[in-house]
Amino acid sequence: MSLPPDHRTRIKICGLTREADVDAAVSAGADALGFVLYEKSPRFVSAARAADLAKRLPPFVTPVLLLVNASDEAVQAARQAVPQGVLQFHGDETPEQCRRGGQAYLRAARMAPGFDLLNFSQQFPDAQAMLVDAHVDGYGGGGKVFDWSLLPRQLPLPMILSGGLHPGNVTEGVIQVRPWGVDVSSGVEAGKGLKDAALMRQFCQAVRAADQRCAELAMLRADQDSKDQPHVEIRPA
Repeated sequence: MSLPPDHRTRIKICGLTREADVDAAVSAGADALGFVLYEKSPRFVSAARAADLAKRLPPFVTPVLLLVNASDEAVQAARQAVPQGVLQFHGDETPEQCRRGGQAYLRAARMAPGFDLLNFSQQFPDAQAMLVDAHVDGYGGGGKVFDWSLLPRQLPLPMILSGGLHPGNVTEGVIQVRPWGVDVSSGVEAGKGLKDAALMRQFCQAVRAADQRCAELAMLRADQDSKDQPHVEIRPA
């Protein structure tokens, strides 16, 4: 999916557990906040707790509910608790299982060696986006960076870049990959599930700086292309 030169990269901050962190993430400029409903995660919150935290979100900031191989009953409970939320499937869910959620969803893809992201994406044509993450043992994000050069140039879905991002590398990630959005969790934490307000602000500022740089590079390329066009002189008849 090609993006316009002035595309504004969307920012998702995941793994929120505290009211103060939710407020700080919104103030920093996040477009979406993720709540982990996977009990084995150190950032786990219940559906009821996610609902309480999501109530603090202002208009146009989206709650995202991260699920890992959850039962249909658990998915429906999450939907009912946060009806305005987007589901994020981060396990081994099939396309049919994702659709049964009956709600807008993101599909996570873990970039293991030899993994065919293009083929995988084509199996989930109704997903809002494909969230690409590093492959780690177990499920959920592992805070690891993968080789971005492995990503295909085009996907049939918008791409969300995840995996080991932090304020120091997200600018490079946005410029190199040019994703629709980015997703961060451990890279803006003081401890597992405990966000750092300054790091969240720095992360969002780094993404905006990357967008500005991408727009400048696009203008330079366009200017160079115009100079490279052959000049044709039109003589009067």
